Amino acid sequence: MPAERKAGSAKWQLTTGQKTRAVVLHPDIRKRAARRLPEHGLAEAVSLAAALPGIEVIWSEVVRVSRTLAGSLFGTGRVAELGERFRADKIGLVLIDGPLTPVQQRNLEKEWKVKILDRTSLILEIFADRARTREGVLQVELAALNYQRTRLVRAWTHLERQRGGFGFVGGPGETQKENDRRAIDEQAIRLRRQLEKVVKTRELHRAARAKVPFPIVALVGYTNAGKSTLFNRVTGAEVLAEDMLFATLDPTMRSLNLPSQTGPGRKVILSDTVGFISDLPTQLVASFRATLEEVLAADLILHVRDISHPETAEQAQDVEDILQSVGVPASTPKFELWNKLDLVEPSAREALLAQAAQRAGVFAVSALTGEGVAELLSAVSAAFEAEKTEELLDLGFDQGRRHAWLHQQGVVLSEVLGESGWQLQLCWSQRQREDYFRL
Repeated sequence: MPAERKAGSAKWQLTTGQKTRAVVLHPDIRKRAARRLPEHGLAEAVSLAAALPGIEVIWSEVVRVSRTLAGSLFGTGRVAELGERFRADKIGLVLIDGPLTPVQQRNLEKEWKVKILDRTSLILEIFADRARTREGVLQVELAALNYQRTRLVRAWTHLERQRGGFGFVGGPGETQKENDRRAIDEQAIRLRRQLEKVVKTRELHRAARAKVPFPIVALVGYTNAGKSTLFNRVTGAEVLAEDMLFATLDPTMRSLNLPSQTGPGRKVILSDTVGFISDLPTQLVASFRATLEEVLAADLILHVRDISHPETAEQAQDVEDILQSVGVPASTPKFELWNKLDLVEPSAREALLAQAAQRAGVFAVSALTGEGVAELLSAVSAAFEAEKTEELLDLGFDQGRRHAWLHQQGVVLSEVLGESGWQLQLCWSQRQREDYFRL
């Protein structure tokens, strides 16, 4: 078989110089309420497959499923028909754009004699291939372990063999499956401990930034929406930006001086985050929480949308769902960027520009050509200037924690020490004020 998994690895090792012949199937389950058209889902799945090196997609197809079978997902006749086509085309890998139970995956692999990846495992493979930093590698490994733990049934009958226990009386001992599961749990614990160190390091960096308080502006959006292209244009960075799903995974932060009409521009920290996708595996959401903490702490979120995509509204809703699931506060200010304006048909372009102009917090831009970027940066600068208000606050000596927090946030303009406490002149944002009164 042209693809083979290395023990303990989340990646498939492809035969050198030989691409794996693959097929992409998108199950269209009639009883399932779908947000998007199956043809668009298939196109996205093919793009995901193209993002994995060493894969050659021979053909792809939407498979209508009127009734799902617990053992094989597809009906018996359809399984046999697809199997014949796979053998005729010498297919070595089948990518199914949807969730598969361990039993379904095992039975289909036995019937078709090919390797099968469902949507979750495909995304995990891409992340394993793209992760570059130590943190990214740890996060992918942890997500892969959490996924593998539930799928030990795939490893065939050797998992049911039993090993003898201690003593001479005997007994059933322990199955190989139980032993493998415990090994996975132990490795996951080690990875979590290493990730905890990463989180602590991020907290130290965040505390250091708080002493010299620069607002954090986080770029979020669907994968391939153009976040990295926009990030490179406004910061001068050289983050990889390609027309490919999940071209970049590891978060990048750069300082950015915003334009100002009244003097030196405000400096902010711009953060480029991993792109989101529909049906993002829960294992990845949990594992990448340390990365997404930068979004949780953001003072402003820029939601980048590919406005030229036929399902841009559905993609935007997927992003909003993920932001809500990871706990991004609803009070965090947010701008919506309609990117890739250069790809919009001229007949629809003027209507989009007019629509964006009528909506507050919406900006039509092209990160590739730079159109609309200057207006966006001016709006970001104005937002930070407008939201700051001054306030006089009396604080007793018993409020030492709040006193320290105010100084960490850098909002104290002046301080007068009295007999019973401090009198503070503050300049803070509405969000900082709300956070303070929640302490």
